[in-house]
Amino acid sequence: MEEKRNNTFSLIGFALMFVVLIYYMYNQKPPQQTTESTNNTTQQSSSQQVATPASTTLPTDSLGLSKYKETLGAFGFSAALPSAKEGAFTEIENNLIKLQVSNKGGQITNLLVKNQKTYNGKPVELIKDGNASFSLKFTTNDNRTLETKDLFFSPTLSGNTLSMKLHVSDNQYLEYVYTLRPDEYMVDFSIRSVGLSQVFNTGVTPELLWKLKARRMEKSVTYEDRYVQAVVQYEDNRDDKLSAGGEDSEEFKSIKWVDFKQHLFSSFLISDKPLASGKISSKNLATSEGDNVQATKAFAAEFPIAFTSGELSESLHFFYGPSDYHIFKKYDKEYGLTKAIPLGWGIFGWINKWFVIPVFDLLSSFMAVGVAIIVLTIIVRILLSPIQYKSYLSQAKMKVLRPEIEEINNKYKGSENAMKRQQETMALYSKAGVNPLSGCIPALLQMPVFFALFSFFPTAFMLRQKSFMWAEDLSSYDAVAQLPFSIPFYGNHVSLFPILASVTMLIYMLMTTGQMQQTKQEGMPDMRFMMYLSPIMMLFFFNNYASGLSLYYFISNLITIFIMLAIKYWIIDEKRIHAKIQENKQKPRKESKFQRKMREMMEQAEAQRNAQNKKK
Repeated sequence: MEEKRNNTFSLIGFALMFVVLIYYMYNQKPPQQTTESTNNTTQQSSSQQVATPASTTLPTDSLGLSKYKETLGAFGFSAALPSAKEGAFTEIENNLIKLQVSNKGGQITNLLVKNQKTYNGKPVELIKDGNASFSLKFTTNDNRTLETKDLFFSPTLSGNTLSMKLHVSDNQYLEYVYTLRPDEYMVDFSIRSVGLSQVFNTGVTPELLWKLKARRMEKSVTYEDRYVQAVVQYEDNRDDKLSAGGEDSEEFKSIKWVDFKQHLFSSFLISDKPLASGKISSKNLATSEGDNVQATKAFAAEFPIAFTSGELSESLHFFYGPSDYHIFKKYDKEYGLTKAIPLGWGIFGWINKWFVIPVFDLLSSFMAVGVAIIVLTIIVRILLSPIQYKSYLSQAKMKVLRPEIEEINNKYKGSENAMKRQQETMALYSKAGVNPLSGCIPALLQMPVFFALFSFFPTAFMLRQKSFMWAEDLSSYDAVAQLPFSIPFYGNHVSLFPILASVTMLIYMLMTTGQMQQTKQEGMPDMRFMMYLSPIMMLFFFNNYASGLSLYYFISNLITIFIMLAIKYWIIDEKRIHAKIQENKQKPRKESKFQRKMREMMEQAEAQRNAQNKKK
């Protein structure tokens, strides 16, 4: 019975690890750090009148144009310039990205990430068809509240530097400057005003307004949506993530950067001088699968910015490109961008950063990505095999002790002898040098690596659109059959790697439970339910997950089974174990303080129970 109990402990440990994994799957965000609410103390008073353009479209007739200019006040000057044309834009590009900056608003209206394709073969365009907006909201000295997204700038292109000026006169203007770095995804961006100290109402704080609707890029929109979230770095390099599961809004102080992360792509706004405060929000848009779903989340950010001697001067940067750890690492010293990649918090992240990523990089540098996953899995299982050996050795010891344990159980039958039975069993364990919990401990010791790899594979950009065997994209699911209907929590397709991983998990659990009876043991949970539930849960939850992750678990389970068989039939000698246990039992063993305390507590409990029985 005790051997079966030890096997059950081992199964409990493995099942616990898998259940925690499912929870971790939906709660990958580390504990949120409390941020103080930030209030703008210089908000526009209710007595001020807000004057905005009646139409954001430039009128074509002279009368309409005249009225339009009147609504803009001093900024009506810009509406009369030749650059005030609907649909006019300027392109700048390098080897990695190409962006279009519109005269209207002076903002990026199209951004193409070169050499990347969406799941259906279309170009990756992070900004397209009005899904993004960047604007400066300010108040003039005649109490007009304007947003630059509605106003017309004049462009001047010099090499890869584009100046966009919003004129009040020939020598007075608000300027946006875009500088595209060679062979980088980084775009330097600055805001400055010249001669506008008497035009702005400096008693009302301007605000930067940045919005982005994350466009769908991957095959499973619901799976992609799990990793689409806003990430913020603020106050002494602290970082926080908004919820990836629904609507969320938070306020932060001293903001260094914000990343509107789109699973395997990112859109950063970075500040050289931390922004004093900001409000970040997100709203979920993807609730189901289907080709008609074209966006995952809607992000928004608001940053109040301060005047300097009545003028504006801000130095910022945009980053539009892959959420690739190696690309982000180039900017780590200056900005710490790798914190935007969810490699896992605490020890999980350290394992990925210092072991998994370097080893995987080395392997994938001279072999196919799918083969690199298999080799990485073999390396991990070999490194963890001593822990697995300890677990199987403990099970073998329990098997050898089984006759003596059954003798104790037969000698002290019934619930009235439960305490005495437990005392004798613990004494036998102590003499033989056996730890009854050793079946559970190895599974717990493997958890850091288990969870680290669970974080690594779904966020590894190097897996994106890399094929292996029947899997077309290791960063997405490996569908081998399409269903004419959708199954709740499963989907409308059949992925093969999760099936293989689930089957090997079931085989492993059957082997681990070994001699366990087919009926529930007294005082022990019925683990047959968990034995079948865990593989089924894996089958359902991993059907839409990255096939690279399912490939890892399939190979890992397969190797674990082979190691288990090798240890059982070629390494562990039960006769030698039996002889060693008998030898240990003959040696005088000094009780530890913990063992003595446990024995005394059990003896006291037994004495109290006997006294109560005598009174009855």
